[in-house]
Amino acid sequence: MAKMSITLRDEEGREKCMVQGEDQILMVFEGEYKPGDRICFGTDETESYYVIRVDGAMDEAYVYLTKETLEYVIPFGEKKISCNPVSFTGDRHYITMRKAEDYENSCYRNLAKNVMDQHGDPGCYPHVHANVETRGESVFAARNAIDGVVANESHGQWPYESWGINRQDDAELTLEFGRPVDMDRIVLYTRADFPHDNWWVQATLTFSDGSREVVHMEKSVRPHVFAIEKKQITWLKLSDLIKADDPSPFPALTQIQVYGTNS
Repeated sequence: MAKMSITLRDEEGREKCMVQGEDQILMVFEGEYKPGDRICFGTDETESYYVIRVDGAMDEAYVYLTKETLEYVIPFGEKKISCNPVSFTGDRHYITMRKAEDYENSCYRNLAKNVMDQHGDPGCYPHVHANVETRGESVFAARNAIDGVVANESHGQWPYESWGINRQDDAELTLEFGRPVDMDRIVLYTRADFPHDNWWVQATLTFSDGSREVVHMEKSVRPHVFAIEKKQITWLKLSDLIKADDPSPFPALTQIQVYGTNS
């Protein structure tokens, strides 16, 4: 059995609330969060799959942990506007952590989704990063592309957060799975806030096995679905993004979904 803990710490590292247990634990924190607060998820069993709910107003995250401690910083201010506005608010908070079940580990799923992804190297996968994020604003961060929210007919605050490329022609996004996965389908929700937005007519997908796929898109609010020859990979990269011949300089990605199974 995995020994696990959930600990809420303040900016100075002082413990505000803590629970421990095996395989499945939950914490109810009664009090308001303060800037600098962070939730620390601990386990003595790494290289394993977990299901974590970091807030009662957010979906559970199915994740692969490679570190003994995952630290999630509570967002405030500008960092908060890319989240559901009711999340992390009030004076009662519900946080859970459990080992994933065998059926969850073997099922066909969107392998890219991680509602609690963060910048840096948290040791929690899937994880996404990019070489540009528009003005460094949270509503245009790369993590928005795997948060599970597919509303794409506007831009800015939740639920219209997206990955923004700041008009950069060499923009690229890298999605890491942290372990081998077998995938055969990719879905791209491009942002469709027309006429504010442009759109991409072509992109290149590069995979960790060295293969590449060039995909073509059109002006649409609907998802672009691509069947890919089944392959085992640990990461993929979206790059060589070619804009349409349109006056707007603002293409963006609302969501990337990668379907398959753990290897």
